[in-house]
Amino acid sequence: MNTIDLLQHGEVGFVGQIAESSNLTVLVDITLALHGGQEDYCWGIFKPELGERYLDDFEPGLWKRERAAYLLSEWLGWSVVPPTVVREIEPLGIGSLQYYVDNDGSHYFPLYETRPDLHPEFLRLAVFDLLVNNTDRKSGHVLLERSASRGDHVWGIDQGLCFHQDPKLRTVIWDFAHEPIPEELVEAVEPLVAEVPAGVAELLSPEEVAALKSRASRIVRLPWLPEPQSEFPYPWPLV
Repeated sequence: MNTIDLLQHGEVGFVGQIAESSNLTVLVDITLALHGGQEDYCWGIFKPELGERYLDDFEPGLWKRERAAYLLSEWLGWSVVPPTVVREIEPLGIGSLQYYVDNDGSHYFPLYETRPDLHPEFLRLAVFDLLVNNTDRKSGHVLLERSASRGDHVWGIDQGLCFHQDPKLRTVIWDFAHEPIPEELVEAVEPLVAEVPAGVAELLSPEEVAALKSRASRIVRLPWLPEPQSEFPYPWPLV
């Protein structure tokens, strides 16, 4: 299945609204006809700009940040953000459409305690959040997808509050504070010091692009994960 093609071109049907989301978040099903009478099918999460609540520190259009986070994750070769596209779906208008991660309800806190084999993936996600300046990494935004063919994979969802030019890191993943960032992750980040991929840059403001380069430089120069430093280092609610 080509997930991006399915998200971008598939026929969308509304399944229901995610009740406890702070912004309008809609579960949809997506079907794409293939040659030979076959079909590709998946669920998706649609977040329209029309359903965003007002924020003092982020401009409307959080879908841009959802898409930028996916593009950067893929450019780094980390695949920590589920496939995400930008679509207009009437009557709700433009927004981000992200592949729905089928999971058993597990999230970061219990997974960290019970799955030490996943700690390298959690650390990589912590580095990604440091790089994109994630202000809202709740435990429930860390999901485990189980696949018999591909194995278990950790995803980070809900990247709408990322890339701000001011330091705003708020996350529950502080368990790796002071730990060194693996060399392969540092090497992946290093090119960002000089240039941000065009597809990411065009979704952000010039100030946010410059701040992304600065955070990449920090990771290269000081390759360790920080401890909480701000007045509000944790998102709320935690899950």
